[in-house]
Amino acid sequence: MIAFLLILLVVIAALIAAPGMIWVSTNNRLVALDTRCDTAFADIDAHLKHRQNLIPALVETVRGYAKHEAHILDGITQARVEAMRASAPDMKLKAEKNLTQQINALLGVADRYPDLKASGHFAGLRDELIDAENRITASRRFYNLAVGEYDTTLRQFPGSLIAQKRNMSQRKPFDLGFERVLIDEPMAIAF
Repeated sequence: MIAFLLILLVVIAALIAAPGMIWVSTNNRLVALDTRCDTAFADIDAHLKHRQNLIPALVETVRGYAKHEAHILDGITQARVEAMRASAPDMKLKAEKNLTQQINALLGVADRYPDLKASGHFAGLRDELIDAENRITASRRFYNLAVGEYDTTLRQFPGSLIAQKRNMSQRKPFDLGFERVLIDEPMAIAF
């Protein structure tokens, strides 16, 4: 009889403690995923700043060869300023999309100026920009995976209850759109 009561007390204690343990575990998971998203966004931000730092040299190089393209040079300069000023993720995303379009337009100018395209300085800057874009793409992929995992946990039970209590909301993936249209070099085929 005493053994039965002892077993019954252990079962009741486990049933009472289980929801609390699930709550704490899910809360800790949401906090860890939220922190991972912040860290991944900071990584993207560092690579975006590196890309922004390449732009003045690129603009000056193009200006030396393509003086008639002032509207494109002014556009990329303004887009860079807006991207550097953006602080909130949504504002940063919008500003970086615009900057990406301006970079593509600037690189498209090189096709109209063979001397610029043949310039070693321009080629070096373009290679560095391609490397920066590759790092941004890799970082963005990691961030978007972290956001997906966080958002999924946020929508599942009991994560949805915890998120509601703690005012946690879903995050948006980071997508720069058509960023690689003109930056990638076409594949050379030799016969």
